Amino acid sequence: MTNLRSVIIMFVLVLGIVPLLSDAYAHSMFNSAEEFLGGYRVQVATLPEFPQIGEKSQILFRVGDTSFNEVDHFTMGIRFFYNDQQVDAVNPELHKGGHYTMDYIWKKPGNHVVKVDLYDMKGEPGVLTYTFNMSTQSPFGYIFIIAITIGALSLGIVVVYIYLPKLLRFKVKS
Repeated sequence: MTNLRSVIIMFVLVLGIVPLLSDAYAHSMFNSAEEFLGGYRVQVATLPEFPQIGEKSQILFRVGDTSFNEVDHFTMGIRFFYNDQQVDAVNPELHKGGHYTMDYIWKKPGNHVVKVDLYDMKGEPGVLTYTFNMSTQSPFGYIFIIAITIGALSLGIVVVYIYLPKLLRFKVKS
């Protein structure tokens, strides 16, 4: 009888929690951003999260409305700036669906400004320009990661050096 009561309680709890679980939106990647403008939302992310200089990476775009629904199609142009000077551009193209992925090779380390222009969106005359900051991996990024790793390993070695003899002495006495 107790098992049946436990099953019924679990069933009621699960049914009570289900309505609370609605749409879940995963956290975006580290080198990503989104901006709302003119009734539309544009998300941008890079893959890998920190693009390497001179290596092919992907830039992922997603265009939707403010209700988080993807648009059916959009016309988009992209401009790349480095130190306030335009270094590259992609001519406006019509894209079907709400996603667009492009391959890109970053040429300079540091922060880049990427301007995404949406043309002729329903209800919005003219061009909607979304501005994003995107960074690339520089050699100093590797040094930083290596320094943190060495520090963590050093801490682990010191902790083991201090506590391992105490644990061994405790087990020998037992």
